[in-house]
Amino acid sequence: MTALFEAGPLAFKLPAGDQPRGDPPHKTFVVDARHVGGHVREAVVAAGDDGSVWRMLSDEGLHLKGSDLAPFPFGFFNAGLQGDLMRCIREAAAAAGVALDTLDIVLDNEYWLTGSFALGTAQGFAAPTRIEVRTGGTVPAATIAGVIAAAVAASPALDLLRRPLVNTFALYINGRRREVAGLASSPAGDVVDPFLRYTAPPQANGAVTSFSAIEKLAAREAGEVTIAPSATTTRITRKVTGRGRLVDTGGLTEIETWLQLPGMSHFLFRTDEGREGRGPTGLGLLSAGLAFCFMTQLARYVEGMRLAVDSIRLVQFSPFGTAGAGTGGAAPFDTHLFLNGEAPEAVQSQLLTIAARTCYLHATMAASLPPVIGVVHNGTALG
Repeated sequence: MTALFEAGPLAFKLPAGDQPRGDPPHKTFVVDARHVGGHVREAVVAAGDDGSVWRMLSDEGLHLKGSDLAPFPFGFFNAGLQGDLMRCIREAAAAAGVALDTLDIVLDNEYWLTGSFALGTAQGFAAPTRIEVRTGGTVPAATIAGVIAAAVAASPALDLLRRPLVNTFALYINGRRREVAGLASSPAGDVVDPFLRYTAPPQANGAVTSFSAIEKLAAREAGEVTIAPSATTTRITRKVTGRGRLVDTGGLTEIETWLQLPGMSHFLFRTDEGREGRGPTGLGLLSAGLAFCFMTQLARYVEGMRLAVDSIRLVQFSPFGTAGAGTGGAAPFDTHLFLNGEAPEAVQSQLLTIAARTCYLHATMAASLPPVIGVVHNGTALG
């Protein structure tokens, strides 16, 4: 498992997606993901049929007995929200003829869990995302407020927070598609198992440069790590913070994210919404975060119950588009889960429902959680 980390970077672009441009946001992102071992997941994220293709790794912190070598799923989601909002602010500013001297974002997510993994009663919840946009320059405050309002409306990522979406699912057990119970069934036909799609794990080959799209930082939260309980009589809350900044006018951003728990590591994401495509897009990171979160919750239950289930894989379709003039739109995600092993088929069938119910990010999509947004221009909060 550690060989994945030793062999190359945490994220790299595959040759199939090496176009020298950014990706239009109005397309379906396809995530092929697999459970490697422990809490390590590997995903290949493709921006439609003709966009960039990135391979990424995710892990969990020591509080979940992960190896803490790659970003946690919430970090991907937090960075994805910021990356897409940064893109929309840049585009709205350009349309208004506004030059931004500085652009920074602070974004906080909060999630909580009730019930027991061991008993199969656990359920995930989310609070509204809190966002503060900080700008600087000689542009009048009223103009800045208009630019931010237009950007918020145009962001498909923020639309995902605003509108409740009924995600759909398909289940394959030991190579055969089975009926989905308790969730909306995917209207799509069978998809190809990633195990059959890839003859070998993706390799960086000559794509590796000195540029790091994702990296672990030396910073960590103060205190010692404590192991998270698998059951609780009260809710277990998780708070995630991200701080992002626009690096250059070409669309490159840097976003640092971390979980607000003692001993938690900080991770850095570099997104690129411009023509050079130096990093994944915000919507690509967000899509990966959903897939990683879903697999984490599934693996936690499998591990806790010591089920004979292995070789977990999924294919997730994440559609983004427009909901009208100047308005971004997100559509329900379609997840195809592949399970294998000797556990009874009835047990494996339940895993899909349990994972969807406990996944905080699927809970986020199922609820209406309009983000709480504040704007600070030249140090003054705008009303």
